[in-house]
Formats: sequence, structure tokens, C-alpha cells
Amino acid sequence: MQRSAAGSLRLLSCVMGGFLVLMASSKVGWLVDAGPLTDELWGWRESAPALSGWYLDTVAIPGAPLFARLVPLGECLTGAALLVGFRTRLAAVVALLMVLNFHFAMGLLFQLAYLTNGYGPPVVGSLAALALGPARLPFSVHR
Repeated sequence: MQRSAAGSLRLLSCVMGGFLVLMASSKVGWLVDAGPLTDELWGWRESAPALSGWYLDTVAIPGAPLFARLVPLGECLTGAALLVGFRTRLAAVVALLMVLNFHFAMGLLFQLAYLTNGYGPPVVGSLAALALGPARLPFSVHR
């Protein structure tokens, strides 16, 4: 890969890593109290399309106590990995799956407005680019 393209992906990795760490910091309270996540999921349930409603009813809401711990930890760990460049592709895939899971549960993926959502295509596209990019980027920690 051309040096400038790899450097650009490394910069993108740092930006997305910082974004994920900051998102995790807003969810630290979930580690001790799943209530805020459960409330948020029930709020999404009110306007969810059928498929998202099924997912919320059968997976997300019953699993909220577990997800309330996994989500902030997952965002923090994948964000830190992207920041330092450790296993960038793996971290990007895991982060992308978490983001898409939230977007699916919210029902955003089924709305045309998703295409103009700042948490939609820019985040998904950035993580996808990192997931599909080279295994080694400049200024990264190597195992």
C-alpha cells in the first residue's frame, strides 16, 4: 500500500479510537447499573420496526445486564487498540459489529434518514475501511 494511504488510515484509526474511547466514557455508569441501558432499550422499543422490536424483545432487553458491562468495555478496548494500532483490523471489525448492533436495535438501519446520520455512514464507513485495510499501519504497535 502506498505510504500516504497507509498514513491516512493510521490517522483514521486514531480518530476512530478516540471516538470509541469517548463513547465508552459516557457509559461507565453502566458497569454498576444496567438501568440506563434498559431504559434506553425500552425507549427504542416504542418506535422500533418489527425486526428490531423482535431483537429488542428476545435478545437486547433480556440481555441488558450483560450488555451494560460488555458495551463500555468493548468500546474502550477496541478504541484503545485503534489508538495504538494494535490488531487494527480485528479491533475495527469488533467495533463495527457493535455499532451496527446498536443501529439495528434502534431501527436506524431501516430509515432513509440513516444516510444523513453522523453516527451512521461516517462511523460505519471508517470502521469498514480500517477492517478492510492492511494488517500493519505506520506508527502502530506490533505484536
